Amino acid sequence: MTARGGRARIGLALAGGGPVGGIYEVGAMAALAEALDGVDFTAFDIYVGVSSGALISAAVANGLAPATLARMLVENHRNDVFDTGMLLRPAFGEYMRRAMSVPVLFWSSLRQYLSDPWHLRLVEAFQGLSHAIPTGVFNSAGIDQLLGKLFSTGGRSNDFRQLKHQLFLVATDLDTGESVAFGSRGHDDVPISVAVQASAALPGLFPPVKIGERYFVDGALIKTLHASVALHEGAELVVCINPLVPFDSRLAARRLAHEQPTRAPAHLVDGGLPVVLSQTFRAIIHSRMRTGMDRYRLEFEGADVVLFEPTRDDADMFFTNVFSYRGRSRLCEHAYQRTRKDLYQRRHELQPILARHGIHLNLGVLKDHTRSLLSRKRRPDLASSASALDASLRDLEVWLQAQKA
Repeated sequence: MTARGGRARIGLALAGGGPVGGIYEVGAMAALAEALDGVDFTAFDIYVGVSSGALISAAVANGLAPATLARMLVENHRNDVFDTGMLLRPAFGEYMRRAMSVPVLFWSSLRQYLSDPWHLRLVEAFQGLSHAIPTGVFNSAGIDQLLGKLFSTGGRSNDFRQLKHQLFLVATDLDTGESVAFGSRGHDDVPISVAVQASAALPGLFPPVKIGERYFVDGALIKTLHASVALHEGAELVVCINPLVPFDSRLAARRLAHEQPTRAPAHLVDGGLPVVLSQTFRAIIHSRMRTGMDRYRLEFEGADVVLFEPTRDDADMFFTNVFSYRGRSRLCEHAYQRTRKDLYQRRHELQPILARHGIHLNLGVLKDHTRSLLSRKRRPDLASSASALDASLRDLEVWLQAQKA
């Protein structure tokens, strides 16, 4: 199926990754928007988002260009779009509901134990008290409130059915384990802001989100990208961004000091439980995503799926503190520069794929090493400059050998 006007149907699929992932995706999209001639990220035919990718894809589908999002997310001190504080508000309502259930659970457990104290262990009898543990630490209702306000102004919409393009936000039904794509038929009457909140409800951090009579949690529980949603809708090219990859500390250690400003520990275990959990989570979702990418190639032979993600030695991406303003700004610029570098290094692979869909890679933009996303001043990026110079020298060598032949 081809879009109106005879051009290819193009989709965008954004994976999750929390605040860090969302900011990385914005920087990466800004680089892609600059370098891909014939591409308007606000005019794609299909958008698919999961978790933090749901927030970003919903914003782009609503007409907010990547460069605009970068300024709103990072440079806007009013935090109209990304207020990190909204993710750290305790879920007091959940705490109170669970606390009120303690007396009933306690007396029920006590009666159970006293009914057969000789055969029932004390711990076994009182395990019912675990039902009083809150299902989430933080309250995600601020996501719904903030996006509801944003999508109700400036010609934007909080209604899937009112958008110019298709938008699908994936969440997981907690009771069945089923993936639900909000925005699809039968699931398009839910406000976009609520669907984002549901898709981003990471179990343990945020309570499940009730929609109708069902409870939903993070959409990444089943799949990492859900690019198949766009492919099933007839997308002929899907641009995918996955911000989370496992970190390779040994590979990072071999990087030159000026290319790796963030110092990483020799062993990730030195970073404590948060770092260990982060690495574990990244390894699981990345392995699953790679399996999915291979399946897309077999199941949708006529379509192209292009993936952009950080390198495994990217310590800046792995160790960034997204809750500091400086960290957010640096990460967005870092994603922009790294994606520019990736585009240039993969130009021979990407050019024929993109050309099939009427898109051309602007090498002039990629060779302009003074470009910067967030700073008004143009400043060089040493890593991308060195990489581009090395690639240019290789191209020159190949050309000279061809001339001699």
